[in-house]
Formats: sequence, structure tokens, C-alpha cells
Amino acid sequence: MLKHRGFPGRMPGSDFQFTIRRANPKGVTPLTRRERRSDRKSVDRRADTAFMAALWEAFGTEPFERGNLDAGRLSWMFGREVVAVEDPFDPEDYEALLVINEPLARASFPDAFED
Repeated sequence: MLKHRGFPGRMPGSDFQFTIRRANPKGVTPLTRRERRSDRKSVDRRADTAFMAALWEAFGTEPFERGNLDAGRLSWMFGREVVAVEDPFDPEDYEALLVINEPLARASFPDAFED
């Protein structure tokens, strides 16, 4: 499992995890598309924005390996703002390649792209 050095481990000042420390010995947590509802708590929305900002700063428009990025946090964006590069895509592969869908990510998280 690739560890993304320099990527924040969590949202500053919170317990919202962005990375995992080690591979899960019981099996890889699969990426699944989770629906974001309009009634989500503001702190959850801030965590999503902070995670997207970290993804953008680390990878920009380049494909990136899932590696040690948290599956739960990625799943809130998977299939929309973060999409699979490969077809077929294995949702249980730490080496799976992903990429930011920039137009949709900018529309969904405009604060993550402030220059």
C-alpha cells in the first residue's frame, strides 16, 4: 500500500480521518458511492471540502493511487468528484488509480479551489 507522504492525516482540529496508517489485514475496505444529503452537518461538509482541497493540492489533475487514503472519506466523493481511471475498476485495490473530476469538483467544493 502506497503511503502518500505529506498528505494530511486528518482535518485540522478534528477527528475526521483522511488517511489510514496500515493496510487492513482482514481485507481492503471497498470504495462505494455514498450519497451526500443536503441535511448533512456543516462540520461534515467542511471535512469534505478540506479533503478535496488536500487532494487537489497533492494531485491536481493527475491520476493518483488510492494507497492509504481513507476509503470512507473517498466514498463520499467516489463516482462524482473522484472517478476511477481504469476500467474495469477494482474497488478493493489499494493500487487502484483515481482522478479528480475537476469541473464537478469545482462546482461541488468551490472553497477547496480558492487560489
